[in-house]
Amino acid sequence: MNISKLIGIMLIAAGGLGLAYGGFSYTKETTGMKLGPLELKVQQQERVNVPLLLSGGAIVLGVFLLVLGRK
Repeated sequence: MNISKLIGIMLIAAGGLGLAYGGFSYTKETTGMKLGPLELKVQQQERVNVPLLLSGGAIVLGVFLLVLGRK
């Protein structure tokens, strides 16, 4: 299996996940207040949205790489 087929499969998988979930979230931890040796930690949940056009483009590019890799 050459590198273009592998990248094509990864792009198709990433585009499919982007279409299925629409984005991903992560937890960001910051220091809210620091008073001497005491620290108050604050956790915020952030969400990153993946545009549908980007997910669809990744699938199309992945299919293109798979077809191109056959030659």
